[in-house]
Amino acid sequence: MKQKLIFAHLALFGANLIYAINYGFAKDVMGDGYLPPLTFILFRAIGATALFWITSIFFHEKVHKKDLLKFAICGFFGVTANQMMFFSGLELTSTIHASVIMICSPIIVSILSIFLIKDRMNFKKAIGIIIGLAGAVLIILHKNQNYGNFGIFGDILIFLNASSYGLYLILVKPLMIKYKPVTVIKWVFTFGLLGIVPFGAFQIDQVIWEMPNEIIMKIGFVILFTTYFCYLFNIYGIKYVSPTTVSTYIYLQPILTSFIALLSGRESLNLIVILSSIFIFVGVYLVSVSSQKKIK
Repeated sequence: MKQKLIFAHLALFGANLIYAINYGFAKDVMGDGYLPPLTFILFRAIGATALFWITSIFFHEKVHKKDLLKFAICGFFGVTANQMMFFSGLELTSTIHASVIMICSPIIVSILSIFLIKDRMNFKKAIGIIIGLAGAVLIILHKNQNYGNFGIFGDILIFLNASSYGLYLILVKPLMIKYKPVTVIKWVFTFGLLGIVPFGAFQIDQVIWEMPNEIIMKIGFVILFTTYFCYLFNIYGIKYVSPTTVSTYIYLQPILTSFIALLSGRESLNLIVILSSIFIFVGVYLVSVSSQKKIK
């Protein structure tokens, strides 16, 4: 059991390391003009959907027809809207800004839960939400010198992406209880892909098909590792460690992303980014601690 626990922590660390690398790789592919954002999303969704369908062969499970609409809604918020806003936003802002804003997800989930599933509000959670959102507003309003006003729009898209993903997490929970995880993600990606096709196909004429091996490798990394293996790593980790422990790993993403961006010389830190990160970290911590006490 101890060995499995070690592997679980390694899997969770590996998933967040992959997420951190993904920010830079995805930005390089779009920034160099080889793949426009929407077509990049289309390629990623096609690859991921195919991989999950292949995997589901070993975990065959039928779904009820009445649940197909629920899968479709989850596909829209969890894949279509989520991915379109993330990649479009990432093209307009820095990887550090994007990774810091993304960890607002637990705060957004907490806010949405109050309205959608009548989750209770308490003082600690309220303070956490206020502090976390203050950090998000601070970093969004901060004008990145390399992106100007477009950077603000990119930050807003990343925040909307985090909101869409937060809503997806709430909507998909009943399906995750009812079906096997592979079954759920297979159908979520299938419906999400259907929503992406019209938009991705619209930009396909902008693709530069003659790509260097480095760009092809980065595209493959985003499809295979970020979309497929990260999901499997997270599922493995959740099996052996508590939800509380899993949730703390989200703090690694902006730290690892910033470290990689600084090490590569791609970006630099400033006081506003550091202050915003502290605000969001504290906010997420207060919200997470409050939610964990309720679960216990």
